[in-house]
Amino acid sequence: MSLESHGGIDKLVHEPARLVILSYLAFATSADFVFLMNETGLTKGNLSSHMSKLEDAGYVEVRKQFVGKIPQTQYSLTTVGRDAYNAYRDKMNGIIG
Repeated sequence: MSLESHGGIDKLVHEPARLVILSYLAFATSADFVFLMNETGLTKGNLSSHMSKLEDAGYVEVRKQFVGKIPQTQYSLTTVGRDAYNAYRDKMNGIIG
């Protein structure tokens, strides 16, 4: 069974770290950087790199704000990101199931 026979896979979503990030965001209204870092086990630099790729693709929206005097970065899925995640899930379910 080849990937081509299934119309291809979104490699941006398929990468394990990004898939975990998108999975957290799919079930939350938003999540902050520290939460995602703690939950995924990624380093600051690694998480930042993956988030930049997802942002560049239009899959996540980034909101930066201050809570008191502490900077906070919030991420949420865009409609495009949610559609890409759901399409990936559907495709994987079709392949596996």
